[in-house]
Amino acid sequence: MSPEASPWHTRPAAEAAHAQGVDPAHGLSAVAVAERLSRFGENRLREARPRPMWLKFLGQFKNFLVIVLLVAAVLAWAVGDPVDSAVILVVVVFNAALGFYQEYRAERTLAALKQMLTACARVRRAGSVMDVDAIQLVPGDIVLLEAGDRIPADGRLLVAHALEVNEAALTGESHTVGKSTAPLTVVDLPLGDRLNLLYMNTVVTRGRAELLVTATGMASEMGKLAGMIAAAPEAETPLQKQLDRLGKHLALIAGGVVTLIFVLDYVRGLAWTEAALTAVALAVAAIPEGLPAVVTVTLAIGMWRMARHRAILKKLSAVETLGSTTVICSDKTGTLTLNQMTARAGWFAGSRFTVSGEGYRAAGEISLQPDSPLAVAGDGIQDRLRPLLLPMTLCTESRVRDGQLVGDPTEGALWVLAQKGGLDPEYELAEQPRIAEIPFDSAHKFMATFHHAGAVVEMFIKGAPDVLLARSDHWLTAAGEAELDAAARQVIESENEILAGQALRVLAVARRVIPATAFDPAGDLTDWAQGWTFLGLAGLMDPPRAEARHAIAQCRHAGIQVKMITGDHAHTAAAIGRELGLRGEVVSGAELDAMQVGELARRIHSISVFARVSPAHKVKIVEALRAGGHITAMTGDGVNDAPALKAADIGVAMGITGTAVTREAATLVLTDDNFATLVQAVEEGRVVYDNIVKFVRFQLSTNIGAMLTVLAATLMGMPTPFSAIQLLWINIIMDGPPAMTLGIEPARPGIMRDKPRKPSMGILTVKRMSRLVMYGITMMAGTLFMFQRGLATQDDHYALTLAFTTFVLFQFFNVFNARAEHGSTFNANFFRNHKLWLALAGVLGLQAAVVHWPAAQAVFGTTGLQGGDWLLAALVASSVLVLDEVRKLWLGVWRRIAAR
Repeated sequence: MSPEASPWHTRPAAEAAHAQGVDPAHGLSAVAVAERLSRFGENRLREARPRPMWLKFLGQFKNFLVIVLLVAAVLAWAVGDPVDSAVILVVVVFNAALGFYQEYRAERTLAALKQMLTACARVRRAGSVMDVDAIQLVPGDIVLLEAGDRIPADGRLLVAHALEVNEAALTGESHTVGKSTAPLTVVDLPLGDRLNLLYMNTVVTRGRAELLVTATGMASEMGKLAGMIAAAPEAETPLQKQLDRLGKHLALIAGGVVTLIFVLDYVRGLAWTEAALTAVALAVAAIPEGLPAVVTVTLAIGMWRMARHRAILKKLSAVETLGSTTVICSDKTGTLTLNQMTARAGWFAGSRFTVSGEGYRAAGEISLQPDSPLAVAGDGIQDRLRPLLLPMTLCTESRVRDGQLVGDPTEGALWVLAQKGGLDPEYELAEQPRIAEIPFDSAHKFMATFHHAGAVVEMFIKGAPDVLLARSDHWLTAAGEAELDAAARQVIESENEILAGQALRVLAVARRVIPATAFDPAGDLTDWAQGWTFLGLAGLMDPPRAEARHAIAQCRHAGIQVKMITGDHAHTAAAIGRELGLRGEVVSGAELDAMQVGELARRIHSISVFARVSPAHKVKIVEALRAGGHITAMTGDGVNDAPALKAADIGVAMGITGTAVTREAATLVLTDDNFATLVQAVEEGRVVYDNIVKFVRFQLSTNIGAMLTVLAATLMGMPTPFSAIQLLWINIIMDGPPAMTLGIEPARPGIMRDKPRKPSMGILTVKRMSRLVMYGITMMAGTLFMFQRGLATQDDHYALTLAFTTFVLFQFFNVFNARAEHGSTFNANFFRNHKLWLALAGVLGLQAAVVHWPAAQAVFGTTGLQGGDWLLAALVASSVLVLDEVRKLWLGVWRRIAAR
């Protein structure tokens, strides 16, 4: 049975069936099926063995910052602070559990999608035709196929009637391929040229066939590609790298400051245990233990929002990668376009017309040019255009029902065009049933059908305009039939060129009336393939999605380049690109072959459309973009796209038209195959990163403020302004709920008008760090001012309480600085995050309880404050917000002056 010695495409059909041990007229017996299923396995692509749940959970701890937190927990326990140790451990475990749960949910969602797409196959077994689950197919099965069927396994054609197959999922070729049963003589043929073989996951668009299964599962061509893709390594996301760097920097800074304070306290004469307790408390306060949890929660919320908008992410950490995308390389068909051929314009009887409405829904209408001969006729448009539209409904093998196409996309477009013109195709087919046909063949480039119409037989033809024109001797004008002279031929050729110049695929229709007595359905029908009356032209295209145009404009404003990649010819690709608003050069696959990656990387910024590309070209494009420092998202639906999806920073697969292999290779799956959904996901990714930065800015400014305050007091010879437990309280209540709510902030105004950040730019830039130090200095000065005032007027308990409360109120105001890094915090989002306001109200209530509740006073070493103390503390604390608003206002004025 092995095809290696003699490839299947070189064997005659009968020999291939004999080699598989099957009689095509009878099919395999139940015993043979069971034996082969045991030997070859199920007809499914092997998936990577899932990691055990416990390993997935432990994988959440592979983060330097988490390791630092675990060390801090051990230190806290070692110096007798089990409460804070427990708090840190709870945060770390919560972070791991949430990350694990979100990735588990994504896997379950994709598994459900996979179940929705499970295929069935119609087979002949034991002399009967039956439907079976495609995974139960075995080599030797006889599969019956017709238009619209997805091919369930690789195989050799035994029977083929006018068969055409869309093999884009495997080869990337967007046009259908005509198939036949004839054996081929060349052994080493490319897959796309093996015209007597069919491949798993490709689609029959026309005709019917019987297929002898020769390879299933991982032995199929799809399976071989799946094996190659599964072996590719995975890289860390930009966020993972940045958080790892941030953790190391924070650990280094905090370690240095804490060691210095411990040494100074010990030199001043404090007992080493007291000095160590203060140092550990400050260390715990310095390390943002909430960061992993906030990052995970923020990513999870982003992941959930994306899922609501029909974008399923397989990895939690990839949410943010989308937000840093600088280039989106998108497939044309089905992503930027509807993947539904549509008639857009045409010409009939000397009159041009346009067609509204897109896709396989019949919404829309035909509009004649006002000055055309048909436009001034008295009859309704249905009657005027009926001679043109009737051939489109009768000369077809396809159907469109409820917006769903069964058959060839081109025929579907003509079917819908007839409906827009007022015809009911089903009624017309019933009224004039077909009695004979000449199937479409690439050799003669037309299809013809014959229909009874009383005493005559009407022959309707559709095909290539040049072919129909050459076989016609009359044409239909507004006044009736006329001889097709040289002048008329020139008019038709000119109209054809006008439509083709709009990047439309042009089809022509014609007819011939035959006396019924002269027609023999069993005779040689090619005798009638001449002497036709030329009727008209229809221009078709796969129209751009309306929302894709808007999404591309959004990307342009956001500084994200969009590059369309298609197998279409450059002329067609350029026209679609113009409709979508893509600006730039059009480069073909042949031109790509002549470029090195370095040269392409230098030129790629000016290129917006790649035409006639192969899978290897897509990988080359990704490599050139990565060489230029870009974060690239690549979309695709076929197995041929999978290597490029794997190579890109974000691989985006189509959930509807995408193959199983592509969905496995991708990081993101679009369940509606829509480019606009991808752009929404990019925006969500930006919001996620923005919120993570807000949290980091807020928490680090708090930590810097605490460290500077304790360090300055130590250097000035003052008592420590906070006790260890007060430091931990600040760490818990201010780095807790208020900080966490920053992770769910709504998108700030204008977020999709920012340029993408540079991939090399860390979370803590020099400018950002300098502002955080400025906030910290403000907090230090205000807190020590209130501490010194308390020491001068009352006892140490009062001074500690005043300083402690002032520092907590500093964080109340500082959270608003974190919400708006550049513009004023008093923007449209000021009151939108209700959870933040609830958290801040809770903080004030808890702080009041710590200051005034006797039981809490005993624990925290506080004493009651007067109303004037609270007011003064609030005024001092508000300085951190007021000063930053003044700074931003001044910068805004300065920019406006500089811009003049």
